[in-house]
Amino acid sequence: MSRNRLIAILVLVVALAGAAGWAFWNYEARWRPKTITRHQMEIVRLLESSGWASPGLKGQRLYVVSYQDCPECRRFQTEEFAGLHKKNVDTRVIQIARRDLNGAARSTPAERAKVAQVWLTHDWKLLQAGKAQGLPPADGDMARTAIVEAGRKMVDDLTPLMKDNGVKFAYPLLVWWDDKGRMRACACDKPETYRFVRKELGARSGG
Repeated sequence: MSRNRLIAILVLVVALAGAAGWAFWNYEARWRPKTITRHQMEIVRLLESSGWASPGLKGQRLYVVSYQDCPECRRFQTEEFAGLHKKNVDTRVIQIARRDLNGAARSTPAERAKVAQVWLTHDWKLLQAGKAQGLPPADGDMARTAIVEAGRKMVDDLTPLMKDNGVKFAYPLLVWWDDKGRMRACACDKPETYRFVRKELGARSGG
Protein backbone atom coordinates (compact mmCIF):
# COMPACT_ATOMS: atom_id res chain seq x y z
CA MET A 1 0.00 0.00 0.00
CA SER A 2 1.38 3.39 -0.98
CA ARG A 3 2.11 6.07 1.61
CA ASN A 4 -0.41 8.48 0.07
CA ARG A 5 -3.14 5.86 0.11
CA LEU A 6 -2.39 5.03 3.74
CA ILE A 7 -2.60 8.70 4.67
CA ALA A 8 -5.91 9.03 2.82
CA ILE A 9 -7.32 6.04 4.71
CA LEU A 10 -6.18 7.44 8.05
CA VAL A 11 -7.72 10.83 7.26
CA LEU A 12 -10.98 9.12 6.33
CA VAL A 13 -11.01 7.08 9.55
CA VAL A 14 -10.39 10.19 11.65
CA ALA A 15 -13.10 12.10 9.80
CA LEU A 16 -15.62 9.27 10.27
CA ALA A 17 -14.76 9.00 13.97
CA GLY A 18 -15.20 12.75 14.37
CA ALA A 19 -18.52 12.69 12.56
CA ALA A 20 -19.73 9.79 14.70
CA GLY A 21 -18.65 11.58 17.87
CA TRP A 22 -20.42 14.76 16.83
CA ALA A 23 -23.57 12.83 15.93
CA PHE A 24 -23.59 11.08 19.31
CA TRP A 25 -23.21 14.41 21.12
CA ASN A 26 -25.77 16.21 18.97
CA TYR A 27 -28.50 13.57 19.02
CA GLU A 28 -27.90 11.83 22.33
CA ALA A 29 -25.38 13.07 24.90
CA ARG A 30 -26.31 16.76 24.94
CA TRP A 31 -29.93 15.95 25.88
CA ARG A 32 -29.24 13.48 28.66
CA PRO A 33 -30.15 14.49 32.23
CA LYS A 34 -27.43 14.91 34.82
CA THR A 35 -26.93 12.96 38.02
CA ILE A 36 -27.00 15.30 41.01
CA THR A 37 -24.09 14.44 43.27
CA ARG A 38 -23.45 17.80 44.98
CA HIS A 39 -25.68 19.81 47.34
CA GLN A 40 -28.33 17.08 47.34
CA MET A 41 -29.79 17.85 50.77
CA GLU A 42 -29.92 21.58 50.09
CA ILE A 43 -31.68 21.04 46.75
CA VAL A 44 -34.20 18.67 48.34
CA ARG A 45 -34.88 21.15 51.12
CA LEU A 46 -35.56 23.94 48.63
CA LEU A 47 -37.90 21.80 46.55
CA GLU A 48 -39.85 20.18 49.36
CA SER A 49 -40.33 23.40 51.32
CA SER A 50 -41.67 25.28 48.30
CA GLY A 51 -45.35 25.77 47.48
CA TRP A 52 -45.60 22.87 45.06
CA ALA A 53 -48.95 21.52 43.91
CA SER A 54 -49.52 18.01 42.58
CA PRO A 55 -52.31 15.54 41.74
CA GLY A 56 -51.44 13.66 44.95
CA LEU A 57 -50.24 10.43 43.34
CA LYS A 58 -48.23 7.91 45.35
CA GLY A 59 -45.45 7.02 42.92
CA GLN A 60 -42.12 8.64 42.12
CA ARG A 61 -41.75 12.37 42.68
CA LEU A 62 -41.05 14.69 39.77
CA TYR A 63 -40.47 18.33 40.68
CA VAL A 64 -41.19 20.81 37.87
CA VAL A 65 -40.11 24.43 38.35
CA SER A 66 -42.04 26.71 35.99
CA TYR A 67 -43.85 30.00 35.55
CA GLN A 68 -47.37 30.65 34.28
CA ASP A 69 -46.77 31.85 30.71
CA CYS A 70 -43.77 29.61 30.01
CA PRO A 71 -44.39 28.00 26.58
CA GLU A 72 -41.77 25.29 27.15
CA CYS A 73 -43.43 24.41 30.47
CA ARG A 74 -46.89 24.18 28.88
CA ARG A 75 -45.50 21.98 26.11
CA PHE A 76 -43.94 19.55 28.57
CA GLN A 77 -47.12 19.40 30.62
CA THR A 78 -49.33 18.91 27.55
CA GLU A 79 -47.17 16.22 25.99
CA GLU A 80 -45.94 14.32 29.04
CA PHE A 81 -48.15 14.70 32.12
CA ALA A 82 -50.83 12.23 31.02
CA GLY A 83 -48.31 9.43 30.51
CA LEU A 84 -46.51 10.25 33.74
CA HIS A 85 -49.76 10.24 35.73
CA LYS A 86 -50.70 6.84 34.31
CA LYS A 87 -47.46 5.56 35.82
CA ASN A 88 -48.43 7.13 39.16
CA VAL A 89 -45.70 9.78 38.95
CA ASP A 90 -46.51 12.67 41.29
CA THR A 91 -45.80 15.78 39.22
CA ARG A 92 -45.03 18.42 41.84
CA VAL A 93 -45.24 21.72 39.99
CA ILE A 94 -43.54 24.73 41.58
CA GLN A 95 -44.82 27.85 39.87
CA ILE A 96 -43.01 31.12 40.45
CA ALA A 97 -43.48 34.73 39.33
CA ARG A 98 -40.23 35.84 37.73
CA ARG A 99 -38.37 38.92 38.87
CA ASP A 100 -38.53 42.13 36.85
CA LEU A 101 -35.70 42.52 34.35
CA ASN A 102 -34.10 45.90 33.61
CA GLY A 103 -37.15 47.66 34.96
CA ALA A 104 -39.59 45.62 32.85
CA ALA A 105 -42.15 43.45 34.61
CA ARG A 106 -42.04 39.74 33.78
CA SER A 107 -45.16 38.85 35.77
CA THR A 108 -48.64 40.33 36.15
CA PRO A 109 -50.57 41.17 39.33
CA ALA A 110 -52.91 38.26 38.56
CA GLU A 111 -49.98 35.89 38.16
CA ARG A 112 -48.44 36.99 41.45
CA ALA A 113 -51.81 36.55 43.19
CA LYS A 114 -52.11 33.02 41.82
CA VAL A 115 -48.55 32.08 42.78
CA ALA A 116 -49.15 33.24 46.36
CA GLN A 117 -52.44 31.34 46.59
CA VAL A 118 -51.04 28.10 45.18
CA TRP A 119 -48.03 28.25 47.48
CA LEU A 120 -50.38 28.71 50.43
CA THR A 121 -52.91 26.03 49.49
CA HIS A 122 -51.01 23.54 47.26
CA ASP A 123 -54.20 23.51 45.17
CA TRP A 124 -53.65 21.41 42.03
CA LYS A 125 -56.96 22.43 40.44
CA LEU A 126 -56.12 26.11 40.91
CA LEU A 127 -52.68 25.57 39.40
CA GLN A 128 -54.27 23.94 36.36
CA ALA A 129 -56.93 26.64 36.00
CA GLY A 130 -54.75 29.02 34.00
CA LYS A 131 -55.40 32.67 34.75
CA ALA A 132 -57.70 32.29 37.74
CA GLN A 133 -59.96 35.16 38.75
CA GLY A 134 -61.08 36.51 42.11
CA LEU A 135 -57.98 35.63 44.11
CA PRO A 136 -56.69 37.83 46.94
CA PRO A 137 -54.04 40.17 45.49
CA ALA A 138 -50.42 39.64 46.44
CA ASP A 139 -49.45 43.23 45.69
CA GLY A 140 -49.98 45.38 48.76
CA ASP A 141 -50.25 42.35 51.04
CA MET A 142 -47.00 41.95 52.95
CA ALA A 143 -47.45 38.24 53.66
CA ARG A 144 -48.41 37.28 50.11
CA THR A 145 -45.68 39.45 48.62
CA ALA A 146 -43.20 37.61 50.84
CA ILE A 147 -44.44 34.29 49.41
CA VAL A 148 -43.91 35.52 45.85
CA GLU A 149 -40.40 36.62 46.81
CA ALA A 150 -39.75 33.22 48.41
CA GLY A 151 -40.36 31.59 45.03
CA ARG A 152 -37.94 33.94 43.34
CA LYS A 153 -35.31 33.33 46.02
CA MET A 154 -35.75 29.59 45.58
CA VAL A 155 -34.77 29.98 41.92
CA ASP A 156 -31.86 32.24 42.90
CA ASP A 157 -30.64 29.58 45.33
CA LEU A 158 -31.21 26.63 43.00
CA THR A 159 -29.40 28.13 40.03
CA PRO A 160 -25.80 27.89 41.37
CA LEU A 161 -26.50 24.52 42.99
CA MET A 162 -27.62 23.13 39.64
CA LYS A 163 -24.67 24.73 37.87
CA ASP A 164 -22.31 22.88 40.23
CA ASN A 165 -23.90 19.66 38.92
CA GLY A 166 -23.59 20.61 35.25
CA VAL A 167 -27.19 21.77 34.82
CA LYS A 168 -27.75 25.24 33.39
CA PHE A 169 -31.01 26.56 34.86
CA ALA A 170 -33.89 26.95 32.40
CA TYR A 171 -37.65 26.47 32.53
CA PRO A 172 -38.96 23.92 33.11
CA LEU A 173 -36.33 22.62 35.49
CA LEU A 174 -37.05 18.97 36.33
CA VAL A 175 -35.73 16.99 39.30
CA TRP A 176 -36.53 13.34 40.01
CA TRP A 177 -35.06 10.03 41.24
CA ASP A 178 -34.46 7.10 38.89
CA ASP A 179 -34.93 3.41 39.64
CA LYS A 180 -31.34 3.22 40.92
CA GLY A 181 -32.08 5.89 43.52
CA ARG A 182 -29.97 8.51 41.77
CA MET A 183 -31.10 12.12 41.95
CA ARG A 184 -31.49 13.35 38.38
CA ALA A 185 -32.17 16.74 36.79
CA CYS A 186 -32.42 18.52 33.49
CA ALA A 187 -33.35 21.91 32.14
CA CYS A 188 -35.96 20.30 29.89
CA ASP A 189 -36.78 23.27 27.67
CA LYS A 190 -36.30 21.17 24.51
CA PRO A 191 -38.48 18.21 23.41
CA GLU A 192 -35.33 16.17 22.77
CA THR A 193 -34.94 15.79 26.54
CA TYR A 194 -38.39 14.27 27.11
CA ARG A 195 -37.56 10.70 26.09
CA PHE A 196 -34.97 10.41 28.83
CA VAL A 197 -37.41 11.61 31.48
CA ARG A 198 -40.06 9.18 30.21
CA LYS A 199 -37.64 6.26 30.20
CA GLU A 200 -36.34 6.89 33.71
CA LEU A 201 -39.85 7.32 35.09
CA GLY A 202 -41.32 4.42 33.13
CA ALA A 203 -43.82 6.46 31.12
CA ARG A 204 -44.81 6.82 27.48
CA SER A 205 -45.43 10.03 25.57
CA GLY A 206 -48.99 11.28 26.00
CA GLY A 207 -49.90 8.19 28.00
